[in-house]
Amino acid sequence: MAWLEPSLMLMAALFGMALVILGLPGVWLMVVCALLIQWWRPDTYSWWTLGVCLGLALLGEVLDIVASAVGARGAGGTKRSFVGAIAGGLIGAVLGTPIAPVVGTILGGAVGAGIGAAALDRSKPLHTWRMSARVGQGAAVGRLVSTLIKMVIGAVVGVALVVGAAV
Repeated sequence: MAWLEPSLMLMAALFGMALVILGLPGVWLMVVCALLIQWWRPDTYSWWTLGVCLGLALLGEVLDIVASAVGARGAGGTKRSFVGAIAGGLIGAVLGTPIAPVVGTILGGAVGAGIGAAALDRSKPLHTWRMSARVGQGAAVGRLVSTLIKMVIGAVVGVALVVGAAV
């Protein structure tokens, strides 16, 4: 049954990529499935492959969480805008999904991060709407870039795990 492990991993990788696009932890799904396959068939993967994929999954999560906040901070945002970017990004992704399942989720997360960062930044005394809009723009760009990076990481992890199961 040399085809079973790669087939299972391929299904997990495709489903995981769909989750990544929706802003959910699809890379972790891939890694957990690979670990289960490794537990079931101990000779499927090298521990190097699993370790690198685990590290990439962790890197993707860290980037996803902080990128919009870093974008806001780079544009002059405060701790408030950091919190607003994270909360707004999550709310925007959820609200954007029913509008357009893939594009709406990605754009909704970016727009939500921008609005959340700008709104909470504006609550700081002496900050103008123009300053807060710049902070929001930085948060939106950061969120969009982090989503794209996470999609690339998900594709790399998925391909590595499918190929690793096949050889």
